[in-house]
Amino acid sequence: MKIVTWNINGIRAHKGGIKKALESLDADIICLQETKVTRDLLDERTAVVEGYNSYFSFSRGRSGYSGVATYCKDSVAPFAAEEGLTGLLTNHEGAVGCYGDPMEFCDDELQLLDNEGRVVITQHQYMCKNQIKKVTVMNVYCPRADPEKPERKQFKLQFYKLLQSRAEAILKAGSHVIILGDVNTSHRTIDHCDPSDLDDFDEHPGRKWLNVFLSNESKAESGREKEETSTDAIDNHGGKFIDTFRYFHPKRTHAFTCWNTLTGARQTNYGTRIDYIFADIQLAKEHFSAVDIMPEVEGSDHCPVWAKLCCTLLASPKLPPLCTRYLPEFTGKQQKLSHFLVKVDPKSMRTESKDSLPSSQDAEERRQNLKPLGAAESSLGKKRPLAAGSGAPKGKKSNVTKTSAKPPPPQGSLLAFFKPKASSGAPVLKASEASSTGDTNPLPRSQNSQMFQINHTKGVKSVCDSSSTHTSSPTLESTGEKLTEIKAQHPIADSAMAPKVPKGASLGFWKSVLHGPPPPPPCKVHREPCVLRTVKKEGPNLGRQFFVCARPQGHASNPEARCNFFAWVDTGK
Repeated sequence: MKIVTWNINGIRAHKGGIKKALESLDADIICLQETKVTRDLLDERTAVVEGYNSYFSFSRGRSGYSGVATYCKDSVAPFAAEEGLTGLLTNHEGAVGCYGDPMEFCDDELQLLDNEGRVVITQHQYMCKNQIKKVTVMNVYCPRADPEKPERKQFKLQFYKLLQSRAEAILKAGSHVIILGDVNTSHRTIDHCDPSDLDDFDEHPGRKWLNVFLSNESKAESGREKEETSTDAIDNHGGKFIDTFRYFHPKRTHAFTCWNTLTGARQTNYGTRIDYIFADIQLAKEHFSAVDIMPEVEGSDHCPVWAKLCCTLLASPKLPPLCTRYLPEFTGKQQKLSHFLVKVDPKSMRTESKDSLPSSQDAEERRQNLKPLGAAESSLGKKRPLAAGSGAPKGKKSNVTKTSAKPPPPQGSLLAFFKPKASSGAPVLKASEASSTGDTNPLPRSQNSQMFQINHTKGVKSVCDSSSTHTSSPTLESTGEKLTEIKAQHPIADSAMAPKVPKGASLGFWKSVLHGPPPPPPCKVHREPCVLRTVKKEGPNLGRQFFVCARPQGHASNPEARCNFFAWVDTGK
């Protein structure tokens, strides 16, 4: 059996579809985190994949946030499945059960801990020495402790505590347990690219919890043939679970699973290992054969982690009720009329953020996607007003009295808005100006006739050369015909009448009007042009721009990594 965990950073972001991603991973059980999809946005192509049965957990309060999904091949269909850690979200048969002692948490805490769609649990069966045994797979996406939100630190620790209580309760009930997903804490210094404050590194609350939750055993240290696997022996080792990657690779360095893609840190492998596959000690020693990471797989700021077990799972003849193919919107069953008449809270109708989210750990959990569907909500139940000048609907008589609408003013070129205005005392529109607007007849016929008559009587030579055949002033009725005749005899070329603009002058003009970004200075170490960035963090420098080295982020000892050049953009104030 092969099992994979991957923080996918948006399940709908994969243009090839989720089926292509599942097939490329080639595993029996695939656990995805940070799906960023709610039930109303879940489409059938994602929910019902041929050859797989899927189980989703959605965020109840925010759209485009959190969420996990477990895909199992039909050949390893689970016997039970449920959403969340507390049991409050389970109202159907086929649940896993074993909730431990929830008395340490109040009801509001339990509700909040399961409100963000962070856990899906599936329970499977396998044959071992002619006995059927159980293994429970807990797909988790642990919260991130945002330093700008102190309450999230406590929320994260409470989530860890509840996760441990539930996992140990399931283990005590006789089932093996696998916990996998994004734990959002790097355990040891070897799991971090640049562990600052080494003296206080182990004082991190998340690492303190991992030290209690996990056993320190490794395959190289213990020797499989001499290991005891009794419950008492497991208790003597401290934690009841093993970090399976470190069990097989206790001293491998630079084995990271998450990188900050905003700084290009993946190019220099400047990251952390926060994606794990934990297993109870007995299962890890008896059935795990290999564990590794897949840094070559792109499509997210995380990479997948896989594990192989030397046991074969049995397929359940009936899928658990939590399976997404049983949702009414995907079964083709007719829903009750009351479902369509339920009043929906507009605040719950959100759309997923379309901004690029290259770094899910540092950016997405910092902000809430509270953008509603937009103007469509405010205009519900209101008729769209008819545009000015639009006719009445067909088949209905309009009582509005028809009036002769004045023709719209001629549209000039954009350059005309930056030219100085002509003096108000000049009643004549020169032909060169008229032709420069690109409109051959910018004025109504009557006005055009009058303008031509004025110009002709004053002896203006800009329209046509003096000729004895046109010495008399044309009448208003014949002006249009006369003007056409004159244009035919004396064609006026716009290029000849308009002043010649030297090549490149317009480019200089626009540069003087529209100031682009400042030229990037070279960094001091590599002497290469820097990259312009903007401060997004709340504070006094929000919105300010600065230059940094354009190379990807990396360790200070790496000459190919970004140097420490930094310079604020001078705004000229």
